[in-house]
Amino acid sequence: MKETILIDEDFITLGQLLKRVDIISSGGMAKHFLAENTVYLDDELENRRGKKLYPGSIVEIPGEGTYFIQKETSEDTSEETR
Repeated sequence: MKETILIDEDFITLGQLLKRVDIISSGGMAKHFLAENTVYLDDELENRRGKKLYPGSIVEIPGEGTYFIQKETSEDTSEETR
């Protein structure tokens, strides 16, 4: 399953992504999760919770899903308020 994650900042960290998609329940769990699970950032193994994810980044977590980071636009926010 591929899911688009909209961000309104310039970047989010890998730990923030894990929390946002409900893989972990707190930021403190990120280090443990990354030590025990395989995570790919743009097809390369990644285990740093503070790794910055920019628009265009693709995070793949086997067994969980694939996440595409995209910058939120004004059109995205106007659709949410309807």
